[in-house]
Amino acid sequence: TSATTALHLALTVLEVGPGDEVLLSDFTYPATANAVIQTGATPVFVDSGVNDFAMDPEHARTLVSRRTRVIMPVDPFGQPADHPSLERLAAEAGARLVVDAACSLGAARGGRECGAHGDMGCFSFHPRKVVTCGEGGMVTTDDSSLASRLRLLRNHGSRKIGERTLEFIEPGFNYRLSEIPAALGLAQMGRLDQILFDRRTTAGRYDEALALVPGVEVLETVPGTIQSYQSYVVVLDDSVDRDIVIAEMANEGIETTIGTYACHEHPAFSKWGYSPGDLPNSGRFADRALTLPVIPRMARSQVERVVETLASVLRSL
Repeated sequence: TSATTALHLALTVLEVGPGDEVLLSDFTYPATANAVIQTGATPVFVDSGVNDFAMDPEHARTLVSRRTRVIMPVDPFGQPADHPSLERLAAEAGARLVVDAACSLGAARGGRECGAHGDMGCFSFHPRKVVTCGEGGMVTTDDSSLASRLRLLRNHGSRKIGERTLEFIEPGFNYRLSEIPAALGLAQMGRLDQILFDRRTTAGRYDEALALVPGVEVLETVPGTIQSYQSYVVVLDDSVDRDIVIAEMANEGIETTIGTYACHEHPAFSKWGYSPGDLPNSGRFADRALTLPVIPRMARSQVERVVETLASVLRSL
């Protein structure tokens, strides 16, 4: 029913629980961490790279312990994490790799689409995503035994006996997506290539226009990756008050917003010993990342208006 339930289901199928640790991206919406906590496991937050929103594999390596059961990177804003490096790290640690691919439908790294790396990939069909069902989620895996348990547990732990009778094998969840939102999603999947082309065209126009705007950093696409651009996110200079920029853009009729959150900075996760500033790259992105509008069939003139307005706002500060 959502990427959150998809993540929780994936961890449950792997029998993650109390005493286990899950390494996860710090720069993410807290739903990722909540899925870990709901299993009883301990969240271990991993910083982003200096110039990369995604999980830093080298920082992750320093956090691996004998209790590490799962490594769970996020693909932020449709930017694939370094799945190949994290797959190797998980194998060395004897852990599993579950990718939070909520934002990365159609993205790829190293010639493989997001969701194909590791043991499982978890997707979202929230209204802000590339394909939306209004709300919904999906788990992908090439492991038939994992797939069987996923199907079992998402529907109250039941399986069919005959045409009309169910047998309940173990306690499960009501995590199944109903037919109506599924039909909405399937209709869009048939147009996925065009949807992605549209978003990548808009992103390319932003890249070109923003190259001339002081005070704005566009993070470079890592070679060998293809982004889905669920969102288009830039980083403002440290001297700029991001929240003032958001307010001034709104005054001009243009909606912008933050990137996402540095989970370790929030009270919900302080019980695990985290304090603001512990993960500096994630914290900087949480303070400085700015999401610009991306809409279907966005015209070049609309992109130019956003960029011109942003440049004007920055000059006025």
